[in-house]
Amino acid sequence: MAANPFLDSSFLIRWSAHTPNQIQPAVEVALAEAQAALDAIAAIAPADATFENTFLALEQAGERLNFAWGKVTHLQAVADSPALREAHNAMLPQVSAFSAAIPLNQRLWTALQAGAASPSGLAASGPFARLREETLAGFREAGADLPVEKRTRLEAIESELAQLTQKYSENVLDATNAFEVIVTDETRLRGLPPHAVAAARASAGKKGHGTDAAPAWRFTLHGPSQEPVMLYAEDESLRRELWSGAIAVGAEAEGGRWDNGPLVQKILALRDEKARLLGKAHFADLVLTRRMAKTGARALAFVTDFEARCRDAFARENTELEAFKARSPGSASAGRLKAWEVMYWAEKLRQERYRFDEEELRPYFEVGRVQAGLFALATRVFGLRITEIAIAPEEKWCDEVKYYEIHDELGRHLGSFYADWHPRESKRGGAWMGYLLTGEPATAVAPRQPHLGYICGNMSPPTEGRPALLTHREVETIFHEFGHLLHHLLGEVPVKSLNGVNVAWDFVELPSQIMENWCWERDSLDLFARHQETDTPLPEELFAKMKAAKNFRSACATMRQVQLAKMDLLLHVRSAEFIEGDLEAKARTLIADCMVPTEPPARTLVRRFGHLFSDPVGYAAGYYSYKWAEVLDADAFTRFQREGIFNRRVGAEFVEHVLSRGNSEAPADLFRRFMGREPDPQALLVRCGLATV
Repeated sequence: MAANPFLDSSFLIRWSAHTPNQIQPAVEVALAEAQAALDAIAAIAPADATFENTFLALEQAGERLNFAWGKVTHLQAVADSPALREAHNAMLPQVSAFSAAIPLNQRLWTALQAGAASPSGLAASGPFARLREETLAGFREAGADLPVEKRTRLEAIESELAQLTQKYSENVLDATNAFEVIVTDETRLRGLPPHAVAAARASAGKKGHGTDAAPAWRFTLHGPSQEPVMLYAEDESLRRELWSGAIAVGAEAEGGRWDNGPLVQKILALRDEKARLLGKAHFADLVLTRRMAKTGARALAFVTDFEARCRDAFARENTELEAFKARSPGSASAGRLKAWEVMYWAEKLRQERYRFDEEELRPYFEVGRVQAGLFALATRVFGLRITEIAIAPEEKWCDEVKYYEIHDELGRHLGSFYADWHPRESKRGGAWMGYLLTGEPATAVAPRQPHLGYICGNMSPPTEGRPALLTHREVETIFHEFGHLLHHLLGEVPVKSLNGVNVAWDFVELPSQIMENWCWERDSLDLFARHQETDTPLPEELFAKMKAAKNFRSACATMRQVQLAKMDLLLHVRSAEFIEGDLEAKARTLIADCMVPTEPPARTLVRRFGHLFSDPVGYAAGYYSYKWAEVLDADAFTRFQREGIFNRRVGAEFVEHVLSRGNSEAPADLFRRFMGREPDPQALLVRCGLATV
């Protein structure tokens, strides 16, 4: 009998062999192996415990399970199907229960405590001391010291949270995919860029709508389809249709199959109960204990400080936009904008003020060239060599996937990765990075083991006769996800669980967000921004307009992040207020002052906020991390601005002190080592145009 592909540890994965029927047997075997390894550690007598047979053995116990389950969850994100979803959901309770039970295993906890107190445990240093302290803290925070009845309840909570958050994610995906607007009247397309019209017609054709004689155009809630409509469509009814579809995701037919409201309330209640079982006042304090913010109160104070700093500018920007619309030809009256008008009129105002249309940039950002320029940047700044490797069709989960290797200046194979950039109905929305295998640095007896990861997105796809041309924001997104990828692939931590992105959530966005800064520098744009037809570089006049418009409505952009972070924190600090009643109304009350005033009022994201509710923890009580990490990345990039944006010495120090160190040291220490001081929020305020140097 052939080996189960989900258990195959080969570095180059044969994805076509990973079929849904293989999931249950593979995961059951991996669970049994992992449980046997845990039982062996738990059976060690305290007198025989060492750091090696407790902490390091625990580190290795779940590797095979993590790899197998990681492939399952990755496939569901990029190639979902009814059979795959059914197989995933059948095993999810067992995997969740296994993970939740680890820190509640009293014999295992006793063995770890003995291992920590042993001579080898006390002598552990560097990353190994960090492993010891992080493991002990993680067990305590997960309930290792709880009495048996509370531990049992905690296990049940973890299992239920895994299932509820999975269902929330499925509802968002299914509701998004179920929505479409079919246009047969070409006059409704006025204002849309040609690429959006072509993509809509191609989408309609794939779904059997329209003919050459009677064409049709199909619009969906996927970003590349929805955003051009909201920005450019002169037909207000078309914008309203897509806006209505978007706000209905997770809320449509409340009480129906895709209504996420009851799920959110159950998730909040369970998270609150979990926190209280573990001796915390609320879920935010539980989650943030080992993050840079430490407490929910400190995170909330950070967020509300930014709210105060941009409050006046936010009000001014909203008033300006209302006045602009009121004086525009054909405008019926002054007053509040409709919720589906904000993006449209904001784009009109930006074009008038700066004579700049975002679509002018698109011909200069062909996806292949953008990626090649990103790789060239990585070579100049970090000394990396990135090479595309041809792989067989069966070694991809989709024909569009590409595969790359990264080597350093010494020729070492640091890692490999997959890139999958365009939307499909079987693929979840957004953009993300993940990893499949974590390697290890070289030792005296073994060579370096490379890492394996992936980066995915839903960028503007190619259309017939035209390559995939990106918006500047999509370019930033590719750079962002590549930053996360480098954090994993450049890791030199001898403890796998401390490598790469396994860091505090309010630190994890530093390596990704710092990469976005290069998307605004002339010299780095020159590496890839060339017209896809003429091969001419980005004109200086267009670059100047782009830079001038950069901070257009920056207070509104900042306030949106504040809005989401504030809602997140208050939902998890005051959960009891939201587990009954009108969830939307209550959530909106928290953040109404941070939302652009419209008529009708816009809805919150609470029913479709995957960051918070598509994972048992995820970004819950941690969405502030984006803004927190923006402070870090804006400040850190000032070194490159002062010393040269391609400065190899500064790049090498960023690799040495941040990208290669993972969670082997406290993140605040790593930042101080790179910058030589504490972070300064002024750099972010200056970058956003909310303060002057």
